[in-house]
Amino acid sequence: MKNDNRLMAGYAAYRPRLAADALFLPGPGMGNYTGPFDQAVRFIQQHQLLDASLWVRFAEQFTRPSDDQDLGWRCEYWGKLMRGGSMVWSYTQDPDLYRQLEAAARAMLANAGPDGRISTYSREAQFQGWDIWGRKYVLLGMEYFYDICGDSSLKEELLASLRAQTDCLIHHFGPGKADLRDASCHWEGLNSSSLLEPVVRLYNMTGEKKYLDFAGYIVSLGGIQSADIFQLALEDRLDPWQYPVTKAYEMMSCFEGLLEYARTTGEEKWSRAVVNFARRVLNSDITIIGSAGCTHELFDHSRLGQADPLYTGIMQETCVTVTWMKLCGQVLCFTGDPIWGDAIERSLYNALLGAINTRKVPRDPLSPHGWLPFDSYSPLRAGCRGQAVGGRMVMADNTIYGCCAAIGAAGLGAAAQLSALHSQKGAAVNLYFPGTLSLSTPEGLRLGLRIDTQYPVGEDIALELSLDRPETFLLALRIPGWCAAPEAQVNGEAVPARSGWLQLERLWHNGDKIHLRFPMAVEALGSWQLGEGSEKLPPHQALIRGPIVLAASEEFSQDDLSAPLEFKLTESGALDARSLPLAHVPFEAQQAFEITLQNNRRLRVADYASVGKDYDKQMAAWMPVSRRGE
Repeated sequence: MKNDNRLMAGYAAYRPRLAADALFLPGPGMGNYTGPFDQAVRFIQQHQLLDASLWVRFAEQFTRPSDDQDLGWRCEYWGKLMRGGSMVWSYTQDPDLYRQLEAAARAMLANAGPDGRISTYSREAQFQGWDIWGRKYVLLGMEYFYDICGDSSLKEELLASLRAQTDCLIHHFGPGKADLRDASCHWEGLNSSSLLEPVVRLYNMTGEKKYLDFAGYIVSLGGIQSADIFQLALEDRLDPWQYPVTKAYEMMSCFEGLLEYARTTGEEKWSRAVVNFARRVLNSDITIIGSAGCTHELFDHSRLGQADPLYTGIMQETCVTVTWMKLCGQVLCFTGDPIWGDAIERSLYNALLGAINTRKVPRDPLSPHGWLPFDSYSPLRAGCRGQAVGGRMVMADNTIYGCCAAIGAAGLGAAAQLSALHSQKGAAVNLYFPGTLSLSTPEGLRLGLRIDTQYPVGEDIALELSLDRPETFLLALRIPGWCAAPEAQVNGEAVPARSGWLQLERLWHNGDKIHLRFPMAVEALGSWQLGEGSEKLPPHQALIRGPIVLAASEEFSQDDLSAPLEFKLTESGALDARSLPLAHVPFEAQQAFEITLQNNRRLRVADYASVGKDYDKQMAAWMPVSRRGE
């Protein structure tokens, strides 16, 4: 299947609607990476996406009205996993995974009723609870697989099904018909309004005006019953945590759809609304680990709440993390602004990789095979992973699954797809994974990039170009916003560098070399530095090195993580932090440090994604300190 031209056709079909975008996804087979990120992707592919019994179980939910009794969301699992599986396949190109995805698509097509309807709700119970939400995910799952499908007859079946499913909804909802927001008793219909994204995508696949009209109808509803959240974002006077409804994941899904709509229609006000919304989420709710929500899954001004000990219990939902990464990817491509690349990187290396259950720890006795591949919630202050299974639903065979376990693969797939991008003038490298990239130049020739790095553990990144012939183009390299003193060289010659895109436009030759260095020390962030109102918080500090949050853990000792600390500073005013050999770390970690305290004790910390993964010991990113710093 690798480099099959048929697979590129789906991506090429989308190019016209993205004409206003600054950056473009290259398509399947772009990266061949090694290192921890690749290992994480392969782990999820092997232990989740290639599990045939899981696909059968999820498809079987549609053979009966499985969600009638409790108006549940078993309907979302198949589509979430199909979308994530298709995105992961775009990276790994694994033939076994493709065969599994194709079999799963055919199984779902067989669940259609005479009118094309596919739902886990009976006709008597439909259009309430999470029915529209589940139908949205069936549509998205089929659309994402359609993009990579190499079988022309199967593509025709998928497209016919997508039309029929959406036509069923258009028959019932629209001007003079039922109100789509009333098709759920949850969150004022926000979950149903997220149908917008697959409807716009279907219009772009077919060009049929009725689908764009239906998308326009959904936009006109404003997302919820009591306000127009799209207009609120356009007016840009409130943060999303101040909206009448604050369910984070569903709201971001609606804005993903709004950006698809803005791209297609050219209505600039709606693209501006999405950028406003994303910027306000970033500034008001995204925490140091790259997720949102300290009150389970809600926008709640968690930029402040993350260091507030009054917030306890489940927080930082993996569904929120993944959807935030996907929204950032959309806005990154549309605007080209590298701050969204910074945000993706922070979410990936902390919240998302931290949520992968790499040790296969049992969390729920009804879990398939005894464990789930992703944890649902990530602690910020002293607490344990594995506190609950988000979106837990029991299925007919007495096994359970959860929303976060089903969505996690899409986060890994998104990171792979967004690691390098095309532009009108060349290419851009956004995430630095060791391995090779296969891109193209503006003239359509092959552009290979070999990346040699241990980033984000190491500070150095070496890139070497592979070209069939010399060509002038722009190669943009993202320099993270946290890096105060970056260094860059091209063929041994220093070039000026600062945070943002390092834009190198020149005549490139085969074998040209670029060297980047992102110096990073362990730094302390105080809770009092989090913005207006943070001075009222009890003093806490978090330790950060580059994009990585360092966390304390009872795995190192049985010290009380709630006891106030006082960090000792060197004469220069920096933390006294020394690298801890990984052989001295009692668990698998990417990096670890010893931090000297005022009483000459040493606090041992490791990268957030590696600590607490046995679910039985407390960890902490935010640690109480004895006094507020300057």
